[in-house]
Amino acid sequence: MGRGKHRSRTRFHASTRSKPRMRPRGILSVTRAGYGFVQTPEGEYFVPHKALSGAADGDLVEVSVRPHGSDKAKGLASAGAANRREEARVMRIIERAHQSLIGRYEVAEPFGVVVPLDARIPYDVFTQRASRPDIPDGALVRVRIVEFPTRKSAAFGVVEEVYPDEKTDRLEIDLIVSRAKLATEFSEEALRAAAEAEPDVEEALLHGAEDLRERFVFTIDPPDAKDFDDALSLDRVRIEPNEAHGLFDNEAKRAGGKRGIEGTFWRLGVHIADVSHYVAWDGPLDIDARMRATSTYLADRVLPMLPPRLSDEVCSLRPNEDRRAMTVDLYLNEESGKVAGYRIYRSVVRSKRRLSYGEALEILRARSSGRADLSSRDAELSLRLDRLSRMAKRRAELRLAAGGVDFSTREAKAVLDEAGRPVRIDIREKNDATQVVEEAMILANETVARHLEKHAFPCIYRIHEQPEPGHLIDLVPVFEEFGWFSEELKEGLVVGNSSAIEAIIEKSKGRPEEDLVSSLLLRSMKRAVYSPSNKGHYGLASPCYCHFTSPIRRYPDLVVHRMVGALLEGKSETFEAQVNELAPLAEHSSKMERVADDAARESQELKMIEYLEDFVGTRFSAVISGMTTGGLFVELENTAEGIVPVRSLGNEYFSFDPVRHTLTGQESGVRYRLGQRLAVTLVEADLRARRLEFSLALPSA
Repeated sequence: MGRGKHRSRTRFHASTRSKPRMRPRGILSVTRAGYGFVQTPEGEYFVPHKALSGAADGDLVEVSVRPHGSDKAKGLASAGAANRREEARVMRIIERAHQSLIGRYEVAEPFGVVVPLDARIPYDVFTQRASRPDIPDGALVRVRIVEFPTRKSAAFGVVEEVYPDEKTDRLEIDLIVSRAKLATEFSEEALRAAAEAEPDVEEALLHGAEDLRERFVFTIDPPDAKDFDDALSLDRVRIEPNEAHGLFDNEAKRAGGKRGIEGTFWRLGVHIADVSHYVAWDGPLDIDARMRATSTYLADRVLPMLPPRLSDEVCSLRPNEDRRAMTVDLYLNEESGKVAGYRIYRSVVRSKRRLSYGEALEILRARSSGRADLSSRDAELSLRLDRLSRMAKRRAELRLAAGGVDFSTREAKAVLDEAGRPVRIDIREKNDATQVVEEAMILANETVARHLEKHAFPCIYRIHEQPEPGHLIDLVPVFEEFGWFSEELKEGLVVGNSSAIEAIIEKSKGRPEEDLVSSLLLRSMKRAVYSPSNKGHYGLASPCYCHFTSPIRRYPDLVVHRMVGALLEGKSETFEAQVNELAPLAEHSSKMERVADDAARESQELKMIEYLEDFVGTRFSAVISGMTTGGLFVELENTAEGIVPVRSLGNEYFSFDPVRHTLTGQESGVRYRLGQRLAVTLVEADLRARRLEFSLALPSA
């Protein structure tokens, strides 16, 4: 090979190509309806079921592209998903996603056939019955695949585990973990390093960390949280000119870039667990954490990025325990709420209170209503929470005025009993308590990113690019179905004007289509990702943003902590090695975030279906969230989604308009559109197929 043509590769870097492949390659995503999509550098392609060629969900495949416009294919894809994509056929499976799978064992002498529980795996696996004659017919097993299927032969494997009956409640989520290839065990070296870790705050103080244990520091988290990344404090302080040393002036245009501020301010302390002290670059803890890149929060378990000894104990800012932290002090102007100055430094903190979001909200409501039932223990906390809430509202106003977009989102969480069975579905919505934490974290993240950029120091930024106009234009026919969607809003939407998008969200509030509008807009946005290059954050209207506030559960935050530490105390011997890996680390972290989010969402959907098994025959209020030629997708108030098959809409032909997303009866003229509220009855909750089926509810007597 000539020297000029040589391309180097490393563990993280792959060579680039100057022109598209004749046969694009990408990861296959198979839907439960049987068709799939392949995302490649050349674009996304639609793959009909007949063209999968034995490939399964998650496989790395090579495809042959061909024009597609088949009415059947168009009808299959939800909300016209296939309409704008070329059709492709899988020509070669480069890498299999599933080296093992879980399925039901069926005796078929001389074989034992394992039928996958995951409908997205399109083949059975044959095993030699003689090797495991003890396995009963119908048992649930995990089989390792030895030979994958070809056009001429079936898949063969070896049974490695037989699941006892008592494990079946966890089995469905075990399937999710297996399919996503999520790590469930830590290396012995990592566990040993975690076991040896101690807070050792006295050493931190000897090496320059500031003692903040007298401050009134507290945490606000979900009620079941164990890994407390962040804590808050708030004090009213007066800064004299001779006391301003070390405060960075946040107003860049002041004469001479002078350091230091003076006056009276609210000092918001954002205290973040100092994970970087315990997790050294390229050590056993770091290698395991880097591979995971994030903690995964499933419905019935947490797969932490760090061993629990660190995530739940040594690093966690638990109440009444001394902990190492990285502190960002933000000095806020009393009137405007703007940041006048800040400091970033290592510290030792001691949380005085541990609050759930519900407890924090109750304290805020008690104070705003003037109730006198607060205990003396809560009086000091109440005062600080109230002031923090006022500041958070002002910060949110400033962000929206700058062009930020505040999507109205609801997060569903299945609450499980000790046996892992769902007993109710809780909906977490934005409120005054969540806003307090969210705005404080946004401000700290933004400040750290700007600080690193100002000093020309490397960083992994959290970037969110402006949406593609084409994706927004597609929403116009849908929104035109709503009377409040004006020509002015349309003009702003198609060019991606953030103020217009925020106005659309505001116009939809309080209407049946509110959640749908926010969801459609959110889907049209580009996904926020990690990058070593700063490209700003569109949704937050921030010119410079990073993730700094959750190093226990996100690897990019840990990287940013290391960069801040190097800026504060000097570069270590491994600094250049870390900087060289920022780009692949950012890409890997973005990928693993998607994997973890998908697994978490799928696990919650699974538990919601399990919960609704007891409600077959029950009437619900629902909103139409999507449609195909096959029927209507509807979403319940608890966010569970299912289908109303077209056969249950009436004995007539319904035509599907993939542009306006409407379904119209040709004889009756009955017309269904996105955002329309319906009364439906749950007909079936099929946990194995991950499917909810509804019918239109009969009029109440």
